[in-house]
Amino acid sequence: MATHCLFFPTPNFCRRSITHRSAFSSRSIFFGASLKVHTNRNQLGRFSRSPTPIYCSSQEFDVVIVGAGIIGLTIARQFLTSSDLSVAIVDKALPCSGATGAGQGYLWMAHKTPGSDIWDLTWRSHQLWKMLAESLKEQGLNPTVELGWKKTGSLLVGRTKAQLDMLKGRVKQLNEAGLKAEYLCNSDLSELEPDLFVDKDSAGAFLPDDCQLDAYLTVSYIEKVNRSFASKGRYAEFYNEPVKRFIRSNSNGEVKAIETLSHTLHSKKGIIVAAGCWTGCLIQDSFRNWGMELDVPVRPRKGHLLVLQNFDYLQLNHGLMEAGYVDHPTLSDIESSEDGRSLSVSMTATVDAAGNLLIGMLPFYNLHEFVLILPIYTLNFDVVCLFCDNKPKSYPIRYQGSSREFVGFSTELDESVVRYIWKRVAEFFPKLELLSLSDLSANRKVRIGLRPYMPDGKPMIGPVPGLSNVYLAAGHEGGGLSMGHWRQDFIVLFLSLSHATTEQDIDKFIFVPVSDIFALGTAEMVADTVLGHPTKVDCAPFAVHRVLD
Repeated sequence: MATHCLFFPTPNFCRRSITHRSAFSSRSIFFGASLKVHTNRNQLGRFSRSPTPIYCSSQEFDVVIVGAGIIGLTIARQFLTSSDLSVAIVDKALPCSGATGAGQGYLWMAHKTPGSDIWDLTWRSHQLWKMLAESLKEQGLNPTVELGWKKTGSLLVGRTKAQLDMLKGRVKQLNEAGLKAEYLCNSDLSELEPDLFVDKDSAGAFLPDDCQLDAYLTVSYIEKVNRSFASKGRYAEFYNEPVKRFIRSNSNGEVKAIETLSHTLHSKKGIIVAAGCWTGCLIQDSFRNWGMELDVPVRPRKGHLLVLQNFDYLQLNHGLMEAGYVDHPTLSDIESSEDGRSLSVSMTATVDAAGNLLIGMLPFYNLHEFVLILPIYTLNFDVVCLFCDNKPKSYPIRYQGSSREFVGFSTELDESVVRYIWKRVAEFFPKLELLSLSDLSANRKVRIGLRPYMPDGKPMIGPVPGLSNVYLAAGHEGGGLSMGHWRQDFIVLFLSLSHATTEQDIDKFIFVPVSDIFALGTAEMVADTVLGHPTKVDCAPFAVHRVLD
């Protein structure tokens, strides 16, 4: 497995430098800047393919981030652009190899409820993404090229009287909260989406200002920004390097470093764990040896997203999501590889900036949970409102139009789910009934990802109780992109605070965004903190201790 630091321009050179076998301190060049490296003869790379042992290097940074998904990368960006701290980011794989790469990039508000715990965070992050797009334009750059940016609007479609009543109420709520939302009757809906099946009972809630991103392009842009700080000696990447353990100080009990196969990375200010659905396992396994039982309840939820490349057979103008939930069909009538368990589903569909059609469904095993809203456009954030025991509850969901199932950490393709996705979307777009999946095999891809699910639908952001310098930023199922910015701000804020911070202050600043793309929110939060401005989001709902108590 290749491991490298700072991919470009000469990753091999970097690696040779940092794994030097000298008994004395050496210096490793990072794009013209130097970082001090300490080698340790006692730490061997156990899986080195070289007959000569490779010794672990020891390096020190202000901040060490575990996880290079959209959340981890945006946290790094926030530190780099809003402070003079140095940052290292570590991941067991490469960016976009997990949930971020399997997402759709939603940046929309149709599924958010004004006044809910996550509303302010989502709203602010939504605005920050728009500000980023505008700033790129001011720099002479094209947001579509850099981020896959599209102002597509989002459309929530209903087909029953109950759903239409719900849509009317949601439009009223959103307008009162300051968003532009419209209720569309069947004729308006048909005009907006000509290929959508519309009957006399159809209607929709339309948010024209909602946007979408491309996860791969956005990650590439953020990496480019982060890497621009490498020449100053402030940034390093350690990809394909799973974390083996956390190293705790004998003097004060703080976690002082993490150890990978080839490196020991020390942190002066804080260690941030943003490892998505793997966060819980990583924390529990690492801390158990210290006699600390930290049950971090983030769980993997598997999803399938069907991607049809360069698909122009269907006209889809906006992000679409199905509003129905009570009468959703299940997968019990098809061959399911998941032990025959019944899944409730909801259809989603979208077109990205490259012209790819993204479609899917959202299934849940829990028969008490029914999907109320599902994003169906190519935005990388996607949130679903569920009804649990007939009570509404919002859950951030990572990718639009795809299935989500609790199946452990399995990422195997389930063709039965893909077939059902196609069958379901054809009920909304009759033109697709004329095509079969076999006809599209040459242009078909299926993205499979594990979304970090939290039982209460809110991510965790902030310090771990009892470990003042360890922070979690995880549980953003489907919302990493839309909430990532804010999370970064909160973490930067915490690391900027004095160790004498009161418990009340800590509670005030603990936040966990529900989206990957909240990187910009973080930047603003950091700036506000440095300038002494009040933060714009209540952080208490996202405190880590709420799920550990």
